Amino acid sequence: MPFRYRLQKVLEFRIRKKEEQLLVVQKTQQAVLIAEENIRKNEQEIETTKTNMRQADPMMYEAYDNYLVHLWEKAEQLEAIRVEAQKVLDEETAKLVKLEQGVKVLEKHKEKHREAYIEEEKKAELKTYSELGVTRFFRQTQEKIEDEQEILKKLEEIDGGS
Repeated sequence: MPFRYRLQKVLEFRIRKKEEQLLVVQKTQQAVLIAEENIRKNEQEIETTKTNMRQADPMMYEAYDNYLVHLWEKAEQLEAIRVEAQKVLDEETAKLVKLEQGVKVLEKHKEKHREAYIEEEKKAELKTYSELGVTRFFRQTQEKIEDEQEILKKLEEIDGGS
């Protein structure tokens, strides 16, 4: 009889949940990367504006200043978005770690039960071989006794005939 783990459905359920959580973690990682890319683009825009401001007409300084203030406010907002996305990522990663631990626990449990099952199978096989050995030994002993009895009968016939 092959090994059958009684908690296999629970193990499969936990594996499915772990895989679903892994997808969620990947999506949140993507959100963090997008937020970081937006921050990088905004910083690049700030640097470009500062460079252009140095070469611009002094009449445009106020417009450049206003635009820089707007970009700095935008940078603060983007950083807040990135921090929030990172916080969500950390939470989802913690959930994933918990789910992975649950799967590992069941997999270890399954392996221990498989090893115990294999050990029991070996014991049963050894017992069967032991019983077969005892039976064979008994049969061989009986055959020897019968052979000896036949030889004794033949000797008695030979002795009785002389």
